[in-house]
Amino acid sequence: VWNTRSGTLDRQFQSLAGTIRNCAGGVTPWGSWISCEEATKEPATGTAQPHGFNFEVPAAADPRRARPAPLRAMGRFNHEAVAIDPRSGCVYQTEDREDGLLYRFLPSDRTKLAAGGRLQAFRVCECKRGTDVRSWDRQQVAVGESIGAEWVELTDVESPNDDLRLRGAALGAAPFARGEGMWRGDDGIYFACTIGGPAKKGQIFRYVPSPFEGTPRETDEPGFLELFAEPDDAARLDMGDNLTVAPWGELIVCEDGSGEQYLRHVDAHGEVWPFARNALNGSEFAGAVFSPDGTTLFVNIMQPGITLAVTGPWPARNV
Repeated sequence: VWNTRSGTLDRQFQSLAGTIRNCAGGVTPWGSWISCEEATKEPATGTAQPHGFNFEVPAAADPRRARPAPLRAMGRFNHEAVAIDPRSGCVYQTEDREDGLLYRFLPSDRTKLAAGGRLQAFRVCECKRGTDVRSWDRQQVAVGESIGAEWVELTDVESPNDDLRLRGAALGAAPFARGEGMWRGDDGIYFACTIGGPAKKGQIFRYVPSPFEGTPRETDEPGFLELFAEPDDAARLDMGDNLTVAPWGELIVCEDGSGEQYLRHVDAHGEVWPFARNALNGSEFAGAVFSPDGTTLFVNIMQPGITLAVTGPWPARNV
């Protein structure tokens, strides 16, 4: 609990236990946090329970620990991050694998994810079918290009064989090149793919939901996926990983590349600029997020496991 007025730490405490390899996660509109397991361990490998699920954590200043109850209907896979569209209640999820999918969860009760729901995966629209958004062998999606969205229904989402992405691909779902950090902005859902693009140096996508997202009417005006940024140059963006939307409406992206590690600023036009450098060591930045009042940027350095609080002044919000 960080006091943004005094710039001091008031207290710290454990909020979740019993989980494995928790990764980016994401905030909910009702004031909790979804913590995501980036692992699919089985009891046969020495764990007490199967892993590879999301967990909801109360984001509160008073010390308390969440009950580690897996949100099973949201799927079992190598979770990275989530973002929720408050208008539709849809929950979007990334999967950190080189053939991972982009998932959409339609909750039965939009404020109670534990009540269950339906899980779907993104598929390229019929007119663009066959497009590989990873663009590894050649540039298949241009920066700024939009691709209409279709969503395929998934079954057996607890996936005891860790094959959810493979079964989704068999239904035509599009593979992404290691889906990473994800955050909702005013103009869509932004997410990074660490090894996307011909040079495998990273992509940033924006998904714009349909005005009728998650309803039968969405076929009248489908949502669309846009390749927002792909510098394809390690000097500009070296494997973008976790990201957040800044209070002024642009992106702060953590790198997970080789050599020196940077936080990158991505402006409203998809242009990428250096924001900060890890002068401590060569470990990656992770978990960038702003305080609710917008005054402080928190970001972690994975090794040795420290959190930095970075204060402004920050730019004025874009309009």
